Amino acid sequence: VNRYMASLSSAISTAVKEWGWMEDNPLRKISKLKEPRGRVRYLSDEERERLLTACQESHNQDLYLAVILAMSTGGRRAEIWGLSWKHIDLKNDFITFVETKNEERRSVPLQGHALELMLERSKVPRIDTDLVFPSPINPQKYYDFRRPFQMALEAAQIEDFRWHDLRHCTASYLVMSGVDMRTVAEIMGHKTIQMTQRYAHLSPEHLK
Repeated sequence: VNRYMASLSSAISTAVKEWGWMEDNPLRKISKLKEPRGRVRYLSDEERERLLTACQESHNQDLYLAVILAMSTGGRRAEIWGLSWKHIDLKNDFITFVETKNEERRSVPLQGHALELMLERSKVPRIDTDLVFPSPINPQKYYDFRRPFQMALEAAQIEDFRWHDLRHCTASYLVMSGVDMRTVAEIMGHKTIQMTQRYAHLSPEHLK
């Protein structure tokens, strides 16, 4: 409802300020509804091990790498699935997400196991596409991991978990490791620190 009111208010403001069709914006007198805190669902250590094992055993050979990348970088679904080699800097250990939700490029570090997997993957490059995860039907389009991911979740007996929640895993693990909020916000691509504050309760320093 708040999104609808914001869109309508924007249109009416234009009618008032630029076109002179109306004298005032009546929506300014209406209070926004209180919104719940954003969802924070991350995997426990045990759940994470079960999921990663299921991904390794999946019939889809790319699922494990895609999940590791998502969990390690905080990339959104489209950012991970549509990842191109030209945006991966294995020399300096960085990934640049170009097609982002807020239309702002952001670079995130590529470290640890994710870096090891990508270095191994880069040894056998494909010449028919620049995509890291191309579709077997059309190499110019990225692969849709929805079905194999859902099958892995079922095999791992994990409930109430979506691909987007891998982003929550990234932010939650960073905060629990003591990384400061502004760094987490930069990695996640949050426009405001308020979006990152939903993870504040997980910080050891915050609890102290």
